[in-house]
Amino acid sequence: MVSNITLGQYVPGKSFLHRMDARVKIVLIIAFIVLVFVGQNYPALGIVVVSVLGVMAFSNVPVKLYFKSLRMIIFVVILTAGLNLFYGRGEPLWQFGFMTITEAGITNAVFIALRIISLIFISSVLTFTTSPTDLTDALERLMKPLKVLHISVHEIAMMMTIALRFVPTLLEETDKIMSAQKARGADLESGGLFQRIKALVPILIPLFVSSFRRAYELAMAMECRCYQGGSGRTRMKSMHMTRLDGYAIVGMCVILAGVVLCNVFLPAAVR
Repeated sequence: MVSNITLGQYVPGKSFLHRMDARVKIVLIIAFIVLVFVGQNYPALGIVVVSVLGVMAFSNVPVKLYFKSLRMIIFVVILTAGLNLFYGRGEPLWQFGFMTITEAGITNAVFIALRIISLIFISSVLTFTTSPTDLTDALERLMKPLKVLHISVHEIAMMMTIALRFVPTLLEETDKIMSAQKARGADLESGGLFQRIKALVPILIPLFVSSFRRAYELAMAMECRCYQGGSGRTRMKSMHMTRLDGYAIVGMCVILAGVVLCNVFLPAAVR
């Protein structure tokens, strides 16, 4: 189960998205996340879904990695869609007690499920095609105007990157602890919900101890190297926009125009 989590994983490559400026990717991903919730009818939602599939194809990342990122949250998708299934006005198609399914409820469930899946896929594109170092530099440069408000931009970007960097390490540590507990006879897979939660205690305690130890060692290493934040810091690679970034911005504008036109000239399906 632990090996199926792909959060923070970077897949090296030379695709169109790998060569884009990380700042442009972050801005376009944020814009696309907003766009996912803008579409109010099936044609607009179709444009969003097709765009997500196109971006995934351009990334040249194996499809199984995207489905691995979705696998851990599929329960949330099903639960959210199931709850929205019973929220809708109109003539009931099926009714049992207080539970009523209408055509509007089915539409709401489809929309919320596709929106969440699109969000997971498009967010995975960013981490799969952007190295942690580039992501840190991009976040720091995008937040640079906040320095006027005396906000420690470099420290915030560094903390976010360290958190992403240590996700695979902590997952590997969790896998080792689970294997060690199973070798000692621990039963982690059978029993009811409360029994499984109780069985996680021997895993969580060593994991927390290991996490605090790693954090202390990292802090000591940074202090021994006289790390003082971003003051006077130089960068090995300078970021600059290219023609590829311009193509991506134009493509995003076309998608935005298509969704807006569908919302304006076609009736809304979500109520």
